[in-house]
Amino acid sequence: MNEKGLTLFENTQVQLDTAASLLDLEPNIHAILREPMRELHVSIPVRMDNGEAKVFKGFRVQHNNARGPCKGGIRFHPDETIDTIRALSAWMTWKCAVVDIPFGGSKGGVICNPKEMSSGELERLSRGYIDAIWEFIGPERDIPAPDVYTNPQVMAWMMDEYSKLRGYSSPGVITGKPLALGGSLGRSGATGRGGVYTIIEAAKHLNLDLSVATVAVQGYGNVGSNAAILIHNIPGSKVVAVSDSKGGIYNKQGLDPHKVLQHKGETGSVINFSEAENIGNDDLLELDVDILCPSALENSITQANASKIRAKIVAELANGPTTPEADEVLSDNGVFVIPDFLCNAGGVTVSYFEWVQNNYNYYWDEDEVHERLNKKMTKAFQDVLSGSLKFKVNMRKAAHIVAVSRVAEAMRLRGWV
Repeated sequence: MNEKGLTLFENTQVQLDTAASLLDLEPNIHAILREPMRELHVSIPVRMDNGEAKVFKGFRVQHNNARGPCKGGIRFHPDETIDTIRALSAWMTWKCAVVDIPFGGSKGGVICNPKEMSSGELERLSRGYIDAIWEFIGPERDIPAPDVYTNPQVMAWMMDEYSKLRGYSSPGVITGKPLALGGSLGRSGATGRGGVYTIIEAAKHLNLDLSVATVAVQGYGNVGSNAAILIHNIPGSKVVAVSDSKGGIYNKQGLDPHKVLQHKGETGSVINFSEAENIGNDDLLELDVDILCPSALENSITQANASKIRAKIVAELANGPTTPEADEVLSDNGVFVIPDFLCNAGGVTVSYFEWVQNNYNYYWDEDEVHERLNKKMTKAFQDVLSGSLKFKVNMRKAAHIVAVSRVAEAMRLRGWV
């Protein structure tokens, strides 16, 4: 819950309510968009390596499909909740709409601790999850993808299980697959890359010279590390701090993200890197840098620390890193926030590219994927910026306005209201 005692899903409803008010949205459309259109709760029995059967709880939430098949990842996490899945499914609706790809939003999850499970147990759980939900997904219905603690191998098992149940190979049912099974080049680093494209556009808008910019990245997993590497490749820019769940590191002269990633691979964390000093995660957020990239979990920037944020740009590579209360503080302080479902939409955009390639069985080279991603992310940023200037609201409210208006238009044209 946030400072006002609202759950994550209730937060998404408040954000929708604000956009609906600014758009003067019809009450019937507003009411439909406040709730998911479908929720599936399943029990998944899995034979564990010790011979015992364990029953796992799983979810699939489909929020809205007015603009096309639902799209959203699958999380394996011990603290997963239906509320989080509901919220993320709604965010996927807005995310797909804001980058103008023909998908609606969905999300899935299983309550489990994959770190405590063997490869065989994970495979049986992955296949069991598909056995439980397969009638509700498909290339024309709902297309899952990797998310927290799932990966291309898990997607491969799931795609294979779905194909067995259908009786034919169906690579388009899932994205984020290994290349050998129909995955797309450029997918693994797409979220970080898409975020950097929006940072470049924000810097142009603010007249911020990236050749002398300093950057801090909270969260050094796949998304954060890819973003750090791409920013490091911009001549003159410096990544001065990064962190993970164990802490952070700082060097005002700049870090080499490749060396930091190698160090993390060898030691399990970025801390104790020889070319930097250790700092706390909270310290990283409050550094005097030009660009801050929260790339970890929800609610990192709160009302308690928002006033201490000194970055000119906050690029939200994570989902929900800023609470609504903190958002208002950042806005009042003139911090330019690139909202999560715009900033981190590169992953779902290249997932869309993967689905397209699967559907007509022709695959693009990596340069073409990057070029198409750049075009999509740049256009999406400019659409949101235009909404921000037109309605005189911050970028988050503008992103909701753009997304909600597109979904509402599709609902009207379909005759749902």
